[in-house]
Amino acid sequence: MSYEPDPQVLERYGRVLVDFALGNGAGIKPGDTVLVMGAEETKPLFAEVCRAVWRSGGNVIEHLTLTQDERINLERDFYELAEDAQLDFFAAKLMRGMLDQSDHLLYIAGEQDPRAMADVDPQKMMRHQAAQMPMMGWRQEKEAAGLLHWTIGLWGTAGMAAEAELSLEQYWEQIIRACFLDDSDPIVRWRETQAEITRYREWLNSLAIERLHVEAEGTDLWLTIGSKRRWLGGGGRNIPSFEIFTCPDWRGTQGHISFSEPLYSHGKVARGIRLEFKDGLVSSATAEENPELIEQIVAAPGGNRVGEFSLTDARLSRIDRFMANTLYDENMGGPYGNTHLAVGMSFNIAYDGEASEVGQEEWEALGFNLAAAVHNDIVSTTDRTVTAVMRDGSQRVIYADGRFQLE
Repeated sequence: MSYEPDPQVLERYGRVLVDFALGNGAGIKPGDTVLVMGAEETKPLFAEVCRAVWRSGGNVIEHLTLTQDERINLERDFYELAEDAQLDFFAAKLMRGMLDQSDHLLYIAGEQDPRAMADVDPQKMMRHQAAQMPMMGWRQEKEAAGLLHWTIGLWGTAGMAAEAELSLEQYWEQIIRACFLDDSDPIVRWRETQAEITRYREWLNSLAIERLHVEAEGTDLWLTIGSKRRWLGGGGRNIPSFEIFTCPDWRGTQGHISFSEPLYSHGKVARGIRLEFKDGLVSSATAEENPELIEQIVAAPGGNRVGEFSLTDARLSRIDRFMANTLYDENMGGPYGNTHLAVGMSFNIAYDGEASEVGQEEWEALGFNLAAAVHNDIVSTTDRTVTAVMRDGSQRVIYADGRFQLE
């Protein structure tokens, strides 16, 4: 049975993405240009986003791609037909031009078939992904200068709902609740949530944390925060977004971590993932299902280093079902919130200073993993305790029972 949210819900969704999520929680300004990206199946939300931009006095660059189905799947066709030179092709002039023209990037995710690329070699996909890395570097430079903002929203499809073992209506119930679209003014609710995220984030940034110790069943992991770091969260990057994260010094990672949630990446799914680290590098990567996927990810350039560490307070998030989508699963609430660890690329916005003034050698000296070709968030929703070791040697539990221990 088909299902589509009420038009009022979609209108609210468009406003949240444009008038809250972009602009670091402030929305767009008249005259701003928004590059809106999505596939055909996202058209109802795509249209509401465009309308919201125009209502707010902005300009739209529309980038709508074909639906990928059993009959036509150009993305799959590309990887089946492409030679090495085509995998390495990067449309630099076009991509640079679109980025230069845009003040904001807004991507609407939504796949009819989450496994449509399951037969494609992930190494080919990672090679092509690596060829597009200049775009990510340009994006991070422009964002660090305060000249670019972005967000991601989700359009629920029947295929995604089936992957999560939910009906399409149940899947959308999670989206609606997570994004406060059941409220007459969801932007007010988001700003209230933002205030709570800011309170936790500022508390973390006030602590002189040197290392973190993450303990849970199957997990005994040490992370080194590193110098010139800050915790980030909220601000509209991703809707929904309840996580608070930083980008540790990858060189100080030691121990092991197990993940309760599957990883969806490159058209495949891996379950029962366990990573071991020694001297900052992944020394062992295993999975109960599709172990070759996680092996190929950590074998990609920079994929064997930590790029991000994140915690979500269960009190903030209304997501309480597995969604088979990283955007939602890395923001899970439920009884214990979640933690996620990303292997691969880190983000220069976690630098506590003027990122535009830092050169490549200094990034490397600080332990930022900026040159990685992948970024894969792997999630665990089990109960865990996170203890901070301060620079003066004292210790404090900062997260337990799914909650930040601020009080």
